[in-house]
Amino acid sequence: MTIGPQTDPERPVRRPDAAGFAERDGVRLAWEQYGLSGAHLMLMPTWSIVRSRFWKAQVSYLAQHYQVLTFDGRGSGRSSRPEGAAAYTDAEYAADTVAVLDAAGVDSTVLVSLSCAVAWSVHLAAEHPDRVLGVFAIAPSCGLGVPQPEREKYSWDGRLTTIEGWAKYNKQYWLEGGYDDFVGWFFAQMFSEPHSTKQIEDAHRWGLELAPQTLADVTAGRLGCDGAVCTPLEPLCERVTCPITVLHGTEDRIRGHAIGERLAELTGASLILVEGGGHGLPARDPVFVNQEIRRFVDRVVQPPPARRTWVRALRRPKRALYLCSPIGLGHARRDVAIADELRLLHPDLQIDWLTQDPVTRMLADRNERLHPASALLANESAHFEDESTEHDLHAFGAVRRMDEIMINNFMVFSDLIEAEHYDLVIGDEAWDVDHFLHENPELKRSPYAWLTDFVGWLPMPDGGAAEAALTADYNGEMLAQRSRFRRLRDRSIFVGNPEDIVPDAFGPGLPQIREWTTQNFDFAGYVTGFDPDRNIDREQLRARLGYRPDERVALVTVGGSGVGVALLRRVLAAVPLIRRLLPDLRFVVVCGPRIDPEALPRPAGVTVIGYLPELQNHLTACDLAIVQGGLTTCMELTASRRPFIFVPLRNHFEQNLHVRHRLARYGAGRCLEYQDAADPERLAEAVVKEIDCSVNYLPVETDGAARAAALLADLL
Repeated sequence: MTIGPQTDPERPVRRPDAAGFAERDGVRLAWEQYGLSGAHLMLMPTWSIVRSRFWKAQVSYLAQHYQVLTFDGRGSGRSSRPEGAAAYTDAEYAADTVAVLDAAGVDSTVLVSLSCAVAWSVHLAAEHPDRVLGVFAIAPSCGLGVPQPEREKYSWDGRLTTIEGWAKYNKQYWLEGGYDDFVGWFFAQMFSEPHSTKQIEDAHRWGLELAPQTLADVTAGRLGCDGAVCTPLEPLCERVTCPITVLHGTEDRIRGHAIGERLAELTGASLILVEGGGHGLPARDPVFVNQEIRRFVDRVVQPPPARRTWVRALRRPKRALYLCSPIGLGHARRDVAIADELRLLHPDLQIDWLTQDPVTRMLADRNERLHPASALLANESAHFEDESTEHDLHAFGAVRRMDEIMINNFMVFSDLIEAEHYDLVIGDEAWDVDHFLHENPELKRSPYAWLTDFVGWLPMPDGGAAEAALTADYNGEMLAQRSRFRRLRDRSIFVGNPEDIVPDAFGPGLPQIREWTTQNFDFAGYVTGFDPDRNIDREQLRARLGYRPDERVALVTVGGSGVGVALLRRVLAAVPLIRRLLPDLRFVVVCGPRIDPEALPRPAGVTVIGYLPELQNHLTACDLAIVQGGLTTCMELTASRRPFIFVPLRNHFEQNLHVRHRLARYGAGRCLEYQDAADPERLAEAVVKEIDCSVNYLPVETDGAARAAALLADLL
């Protein structure tokens, strides 16, 4: 099931550095190469039911270290689909691999293969030993004389009287209407681990790209049916001389690990068993698989020794690594405030920041230390902008589809903390690090603190039962991780108070969110990044910012990402009508760092400006603000006690559920649905009503940053 809109579900994190087609006997093979230096590594195609995008959790990371080549095997993706089983034998796939290597100008390479591609790699290593430096074989699916009775009791090409279990793996069933059912069932077997909904969803989509007849031909060719000639694999195994490592899950429901053990025995390979692992290990356990691939490749190609420096423990400066979410600038403002307070408690502390645009711009303005590895991160803000339509961002769906970005960015983090010593890692909604550290707890190397201003993925009402099931599954995985590895987070800090937490459950049969969070988090109170009680003369501030005493100012801002541009345009379209009702009202539109001010119209009475480092001062000086529904800006306006209208992004669960709950508790702001904000008359009516409205908000605490810093300081 797919949750939320997708403009392009195949939007890769990294674009290829070279691409083309190899052609052999009339079959075109689409290949791509990533990375410009290092050893050559080929991620082999596998069964045609998935395309080469299956390797998306590996490509962008491995290309930081090697030259990575992928191609869609015949019968899949952008490659040709010849007819007949004879076109799809193991020997044909092996010959295709040579053709792709030639087309890409690669003399020799390390092969990384999954499932039936292991057989093709063995063919290549035996028959072209000069082209293969080593084989990393994952979950081999090749007979090798190892029985698998639960599969073998059903005929592949005969007519069966049942469609249960492996009876679905049947040519007649596929060609007579059962293909879709088989695809769904097969990938549920391939990803047998709990909480594998996203991996199943991706693979299911790829599987339905293929015509049933094509997959039938591919399968018959591999099995030696329908006129195809199948070459025995065991004699070829005995001819392989290059290094091999076999990786196999002990709960593989496609091909049991006895086959991996047999392959290791025949080839003298190293064997790694993944206890509890299924068949799709590269997608389901990408951190472990990526690290094992790197270990294998480096052992095979023997890179030149690198120069290293090791600093004795007592000579090391006190250092913290701060991971700041780039989704808008709200996290950055509060994180800088916390960092400043932390430095007061530890004056000798050096803070390095690992983050992305637009946060990097704000930190650069403050002369903060940006870690060079930040340049290797895939941009989350760009992903959310791509996922959005007109003031509509299905935030939960966008997070699910951010999996390729998350694994890339976690691997950057993992390499960094392996190479450098830190006394503390602070993650402000660094979802990638928190998730994959819990999946790989052995990688924790220092005290680790987690900050967030919401807890719990919540379904939007329009998502129905499907979305409710997925959010509950995500929440259930998080709860299981936290229950099993409570030691992993040394601090869990909620940026707010217990009453700010929604009174909902994580899902059917799961705990209440507020009760669980109260038991598992420390509370810092809200962190504004400024003191709302500071002694400021608003008139002097207005004069300094260029506002006249006789004008009223409406400030329009949509945060640090480009998602809010539609709202800016809607407000600008309503300005003429609003100014007829309020002639003295001046509009100041703040675009933020990722929206081009020159792309917006400028009706009379409007000033359009770009990124403002001192946006908070303008919020304090304005008479009314019109903003998106993000927490930071809304809470800054609440702390400054300014009237404001907030327009939550449609389908954004955090803005519509978590933020609205918190603002309702403070009695702050007026919520306007986007369809009303897009109507000039309704927007004008709201502006006229709110601009002279007296506020009676609950006060916002002024010491949140200091309280958060005190909780962190104890870890140093």
